[in-house]
Parts: sequence; structure tokens; C-alpha cells
Amino acid sequence: MRLVIQRVKRSAVTIEGRDKHEIGQGMCVLIGVTHGDTEKDADWLADKMSGLRIFSDSEGKTNLSLRDIDGEVLLVSQFSLYASYKGRRPGFSDAAKPEHAERIYDYFVKKVQSLGFKKVACGKFGADMEVEIINDGPLTFIIESPAKQNQNQEG
Repeated sequence: MRLVIQRVKRSAVTIEGRDKHEIGQGMCVLIGVTHGDTEKDADWLADKMSGLRIFSDSEGKTNLSLRDIDGEVLLVSQFSLYASYKGRRPGFSDAAKPEHAERIYDYFVKKVQSLGFKKVACGKFGADMEVEIINDGPLTFIIESPAKQNQNQEG
């Protein structure tokens, strides 16, 4: 699994031009699922994400986590995080098949919701979505589950 985490002042997702879900200060998290990802990967990433100290303290240092600031989370599935580039047209064979990816994405959403954040909003897997991100900093982080980190270091 791969997460792209953006520290935001606010963010929103509009699903198929109708349903809009918004958050205030917190994180917009784009979620990519690849072959072989498991609930264990989702658990590890949810824990890592929730503890990241990427928010500023009173001295302007990034010492605070999402929980410390009582922040909100927007979760959006994005298969293109596993795009590959052999030519000019991206390929998506590294992205998990939709049935597997949706199951892992749904599990990740439920895991994050269980962590007790002030608000957890999300997009809809496989839907046409518009994402609005007011990046704060800007600060953007990419995190992969440990098994994927090891594969990337070896390859």
C-alpha cells in the first residue's frame, strides 16, 4: 500500500458531481493498493499515519500529530499511485484488481474511523471524484507499507 499524505488547511471530495464531503485542518490522504496488500499493511499504515508529527507546535516545529491538533482526515482511493512509465502513457498493472483494492481500501477506512478522530470523511471507491486540497506548508509525505519499502530498496 502507498499513501500520499498532505497536511491541509481544508480539503473536500465531490463524488460524481453530487455528494461533497469536507474537512477542516488535518490530512488529505490518497490511498493506492497493489497486489498482495493485506489488512496487516492497512493496520500498519493507519497507525503510522495517525502518529505522524507533521503539524506545527507553538514554536513552529513539526512536533504535533493529527490527534494532538484534534485534526480531521479525508481518505480518497487513487489507483494511479501505482502507475508505471515505460513510455509516455502510464500503465496501471501494478495497481491491485478492483475487487481486492476496494476490500483493502474499505478496511483501511474502517480502521482509521476506529481511531477516534474528530472527523473522517472519504471518497467512494471507483467513482469519478473531484478533490480540492488546500495544502498547508505545503507539506506532502509518501509512505509505503514495510513489505513494499523492502521491495523498492531491493529493486
